[in-house]
Amino acid sequence: MNQDKVVNSLPLITIATVTYNAGATLQRTLDSVAAQDYDKIEHLIVDGLSTDKTLSIVQRYVEQNNNRHQIRLTSEPDDGLYDAMNKALALASGDYIVFLNAGDKLHSQDTISKVAACARWRKGRNSNPAIIYGETDLVDDKGNFLRHRRLTTPEKLSWNHFLQGMRVCHQSFYVRADFAKSENYNLDYRYSADYDWCIRIMKKAAKRRVPIKNTHEILTDYLNEGMTTQNHRKSLIERLKLMAMHYGWGRTIAAHGWFVVRAVIKR
Repeated sequence: MNQDKVVNSLPLITIATVTYNAGATLQRTLDSVAAQDYDKIEHLIVDGLSTDKTLSIVQRYVEQNNNRHQIRLTSEPDDGLYDAMNKALALASGDYIVFLNAGDKLHSQDTISKVAACARWRKGRNSNPAIIYGETDLVDDKGNFLRHRRLTTPEKLSWNHFLQGMRVCHQSFYVRADFAKSENYNLDYRYSADYDWCIRIMKKAAKRRVPIKNTHEILTDYLNEGMTTQNHRKSLIERLKLMAMHYGWGRTIAAHGWFVVRAVIKR
């Protein structure tokens, strides 16, 4: 094929928002998607049968914005967050997929435009980036800036970087649809299935030698939510087991000896 005749096209970006009784925080998430200056957006809202005002907020959002963005709502029982996220993967029709939780925001009105520009998308090309990623800011429950995320992104991301923790926030991790749909979230993990999923996606990209692209942009304002002490401990232990599974106990202990000891002592 004559390379000069291959024209860059614009990818459809699927933004998946999983909700359950999210009426207190959902509006700013929807507003940030509606404000995007990029038109090729599919917004999937996967709801777990909310009983608060979530569904009325979504209905108003659909009425006001469906003529510009594709907005699809499903509301049915699920088996928790990661089950709902698997449903979103199955429903998504975009070229790239990202998860944006209720309370989180796209950082600016041109965030999706920047992601699409970084993709340099050419339909049907295996060289289209497997992953596009960027930085994350933390915000409070009113959406006000708190600080930059402690774990900054590597210049050139690989799956080995996640031995140091989740170096890229899940909400700033855009995945090419064929990669995303080939790996479901493992429901055996209650707290860290997203960490495991991202590693598996990056391993697959490395094996297939498909590029991972850094936008060098802040992509997400992430709602800083605290966990209970009990759940935090369980999360640490689960993350430790996942690190050992992906990197081996030797590398895990070498990188996080203090982390291993603390997790074991607090069991």
